[in-house]
Amino acid sequence: MTPQSTSFNLESFDFRGFHPKIFIGTASDRYKGWIGQIYSPGRYESRITRRTHKVGKQSFNEEVLPIESVEEYFEHFAILEIDYTFYRPLLDKDGKPTENYQVLKQYRNHLKSTDRLILKVPQMVFAQKIRKGDKYVVNDEFLNPDIFINQFYKPAIDLLGPTLTGFIFEQEYQRKDERLPVVKISSVLDTFFKAIPTDTRYHIELRTESYLSNPVFEVLEKHGVGQVLSHWTWLPTLKKQWLKSGWRFFNKGKETIIRLMTPLGVKYEDAYAKAFPFSNLVEGMMQNEMVEETAELMWKGLKQGVKMIVIINNRAGGNAPMIAQYITKKFLSLR
Repeated sequence: MTPQSTSFNLESFDFRGFHPKIFIGTASDRYKGWIGQIYSPGRYESRITRRTHKVGKQSFNEEVLPIESVEEYFEHFAILEIDYTFYRPLLDKDGKPTENYQVLKQYRNHLKSTDRLILKVPQMVFAQKIRKGDKYVVNDEFLNPDIFINQFYKPAIDLLGPTLTGFIFEQEYQRKDERLPVVKISSVLDTFFKAIPTDTRYHIELRTESYLSNPVFEVLEKHGVGQVLSHWTWLPTLKKQWLKSGWRFFNKGKETIIRLMTPLGVKYEDAYAKAFPFSNLVEGMMQNEMVEETAELMWKGLKQGVKMIVIINNRAGGNAPMIAQYITKKFLSLR
């Protein structure tokens, strides 16, 4: 379990050879703010695209590198979470490729055989409510296995092959007056996972704390689906989430995903505004407990023979590559 100390250089943001059973990556890529860290200065200057991104009541002028920059990304990281697949499937209802499929196909053209991707499952499959305009409405396709299989799962596997290493089913936070009873949510999850292909790459992120309960964990264990440990606004700490499951890892592929999304108690829009343009850590934003518990959980997983995947979002502290440095240094200090 000793890190391969001769194969990586933290100061150069080289996390690829850190440890054979630890995969450190980020939620999305292509950020201009990472130039000088992950991306070479001047290399993409004439091909940076600009777009306006509205978050809450504010608008931000984002600058995005071309897709080919993923080749440089994978010189530093071994894994990448693709999150735009959350917003639409890969095929439409008529079986025609969507824009997401075309973008993912471009990514595939720049991947090596050793690079690994995690995809977020479309919200139309796993969200109880989805946003339409300025409102959230009931999702009539919630846990529809046919949509998952035919419009997402099969085309993803056909397109990405062995580079696809995980699926994240993220369910949005449920307000108290909208939540399904725990027995009901566990039942519908059981029915869903019975209806889709058996696969060792499934992981669930439930953002409603009351759903982190034994009936749900029994379903995860039954189907070998991993519990995503998520450092996110309204969830308890990472260790408390794992404690709720009885210190168990459920994924049949012996993999666990830790997602560092936002500081605890901080809303998405506030975290985004503080972190933007994602070029440096923001003073006082990254929570020490997040770093310490992530490092501890990495060791706990390794001792149980589990491959630990740590996915870091800029919003967790301002700059994902620099957060990764803190986590790996903390991990090394605990050995």
